[in-house]
Amino acid sequence: MRWALADGWTITRRELIHWVREPGSVLFGLAFTVMIALIFGYLLGGAMTVPGGGNYREFLMPGMFAMNMLFGIGTTMTAIAQDITQGVTDRFRSMPMSPAAVLLGRSFADMIDSVLLLSVLIACGLAMGWQSNGSAGDTALAIALLLMLRFAFIWVGIFAGLMAGNQAMVTAIQTMEFPIGFLSSAFIPPSTMPSWLGAIAEWNPLSSTVAAIRELFANPGIGGDSWVTQNAILMAVIWPLAMIAIFSPLAVRRYRRLSR
Repeated sequence: MRWALADGWTITRRELIHWVREPGSVLFGLAFTVMIALIFGYLLGGAMTVPGGGNYREFLMPGMFAMNMLFGIGTTMTAIAQDITQGVTDRFRSMPMSPAAVLLGRSFADMIDSVLLLSVLIACGLAMGWQSNGSAGDTALAIALLLMLRFAFIWVGIFAGLMAGNQAMVTAIQTMEFPIGFLSSAFIPPSTMPSWLGAIAEWNPLSSTVAAIRELFANPGIGGDSWVTQNAILMAVIWPLAMIAIFSPLAVRRYRRLSR
């Protein structure tokens, strides 16, 4: 384990050095995230009605936080696919290093990126008038649930990137982030959808995290009588753990079978 962690940190440092030498992609990602929050908050927000009343921006921002954890899948997939197509992954596999180091390093680097992104988005939300009305402990738990969801999505992205293997397939898979993200309670209540579609949206893992952090932030929520909605905090823990348990072994197995 020490060997894996040490080699994994070396791979993480490689990614951090890339960001320092080529900061454009990181800065663009941060700027794009802020722009989307401003568009929803100021351009579309005037037409939105919060279920049960309340400030729309306080309703919006938890959904924005969770959506950006989901959109990180594309970043992870792109980095994995680029290393494969450029032969970097094959070079790593030929070196005397832990087989888990490449995947661990990728996950560590993406978590650092996610913390930075979430910090900028929280600052943007505060500037827009959003605030957490919950206790300090509840606020910390909400942030932890967001990062836990992101860690689960990292392993989904690693596996998808390894399966895709090239940028064209990554782009095709990446388009699925939008229907998955919008088919949730991030921006609108599932009760406004057809009943069968609303049930799918309620059981979307993203919806559980959104509902949980709205509750912990004491922001306006959508309510709902379904079991999954009433137990949002529990499901916001179960869903990420289930995804990690499924996709991390699949990613490791796929990595070992590359080029065979």
